[in-house]
Amino acid sequence: MSSTSSTINHPGQVRGLRPSEMSLFRDHLLRLDAESRRDRFNGTASDHFIMRYAERCLQDGTTVVGYVENGRVLGAAELHERPDLTPPTGEIAFSVERELQHRGLGAVLFQRLVAHARALGYTRLRVTTHPQNRAMRSLAAKFHARLTFEEGETVGLIELSQDDGEPDLVPRSIAPLTLLARATEAAA
Repeated sequence: MSSTSSTINHPGQVRGLRPSEMSLFRDHLLRLDAESRRDRFNGTASDHFIMRYAERCLQDGTTVVGYVENGRVLGAAELHERPDLTPPTGEIAFSVERELQHRGLGAVLFQRLVAHARALGYTRLRVTTHPQNRAMRSLAAKFHARLTFEEGETVGLIELSQDDGEPDLVPRSIAPLTLLARATEAAA
């Protein structure tokens, strides 16, 4: 499959990670190449930083949705509570290992995380990235994020509706992935 394909053709599943699986999340972050780490953390991140970061995610109740294949997390979406922001806002972040990038996995993870955030009562999601992270800016724009430039970072805000609970932010270009995400949700 070419790196520009827009569908996922892998045997894994997208699902929430249990607290006992946070080491799989940590190992995924540690396997990210330098560019993917920079994209995920908006700068350099040492192994020590990543190990502490994954531990903090477990302790602070971060929701992590992962793409799990053969017992390994190869992609992850994170939802961090931001109690300091009004209205109820979640901060979201994504990471996909190099060999699976540009295949639609980020969109599937994004959609699953949006549905989970909505179910938790969040009305706004915030994503922050560096200006050179074209993949994240593109993904945020597909999901109707209002993008602004603040203090050297690109910030996206996504307003969530609470009316019907359906994923109303799914772009037409990933409609087949919607079916995959729903199928994995039903199986989970």
